Amino acid sequence: MQPQCSSIRIPAVAADPNVIFSELFGEHRDRLYRFVLRHIGDSTEAEELAQQAFVEAARTFEQFRGESQLSTWLYGIAMNLVRNHLARAPSRLYRFEDESALDGTPCTQANPEQQCHMNQLMKLLQTELDGLMPEMREVLLLVAMDDMSYEDAAALLSVPIGTVRSRVSRARSHLRNRLQARGAQLPF
Repeated sequence: MQPQCSSIRIPAVAADPNVIFSELFGEHRDRLYRFVLRHIGDSTEAEELAQQAFVEAARTFEQFRGESQLSTWLYGIAMNLVRNHLARAPSRLYRFEDESALDGTPCTQANPEQQCHMNQLMKLLQTELDGLMPEMREVLLLVAMDDMSYEDAAALLSVPIGTVRSRVSRARSHLRNRLQARGAQLPF
């Protein structure tokens, strides 16, 4: 079978490899470059890998069996070079930034003072939760902490939905009053 490229035809008699690669290079240079660039994202390295693909194709042309188009074979070589390139240099897989990239990013963590205040508030809340009647605490934790719907909480506890609503309301009211009496306020 004779090797073919979309517009490059190689006659059955041995064709001059220089002519073949000159035509192949002319027809596929830009497209192969864009193909490699899409995979690695760096224009300089894409240009080098595209050139390397042409060099590798010229070097191994004698091994081309003609079972596919010459362009398919060339793109296969380029894809293998891209894979090798990315596998050998993990830093090219990821974009590394210096600390200045974080300058515009707001800090989501509380400062030490806020953390201390939150820890004290959480301890106070836990103490007050422990002081609730068990059935009120259970319903409040299901609805408020586990984001369970009133209907699901009622089904789980085998109580009417109205009972769930009243227990949640009473638990919240009791916690709010107890926490306010101790000088703390929560957003519920």
